Amino acid sequence: MRPLRYSINVTLDGCCDHTAISADAELHRYAAENIQWADALLFGRVTYEMMEDAFRSPAQTGKLSDWMEPWMEPFAQTIDAAKKYVVSSTLTQVDWNAELLHGDLADAVAQLKQQPGKGLLTGGVKLPLALAAMGLIDEYEFVVHPHVAGHGPALLAGLPQPIDLKLVHRAELSSGAMVLRYEPRR
Repeated sequence: MRPLRYSINVTLDGCCDHTAISADAELHRYAAENIQWADALLFGRVTYEMMEDAFRSPAQTGKLSDWMEPWMEPFAQTIDAAKKYVVSSTLTQVDWNAELLHGDLADAVAQLKQQPGKGLLTGGVKLPLALAAMGLIDEYEFVVHPHVAGHGPALLAGLPQPIDLKLVHRAELSSGAMVLRYEPRR
């Protein structure tokens, strides 16, 4: 069974709004390695559309966006090439190496986890909250940034029951951000 890892950048006060965090070359490199670890990415509609808009390589030119720094390109190429599954009740089709998951979310994700491979990676806010509530996340990875945002959205806000976690990995990035990976205590 391949594990499902939830990875998210978060501030010290629990904000997981991507605009509240400054992403540098090291963070992009780390995120690219995380994507390479996974067999596929699992996104909700909002995260899928945000990532596609930012990092999809245009088919016509193959050239990345003008706003992108050169050190972002390896991450962009990695996420562009990755297999993606999208959970959405409003989208009727997707591309960008993606397919829609249909039917019951718990059953669909359980089937993905049963397939052979290294693992699945998810991010975002709403979909991981639903997956956590269903007990489907095997690893929680919080990249905690030394920043206080003073606003939300807050990490896993609205979780219907507490989840006890066990620290299994930690690393510090040069920015002072801490990578903390946990597994649920079962």
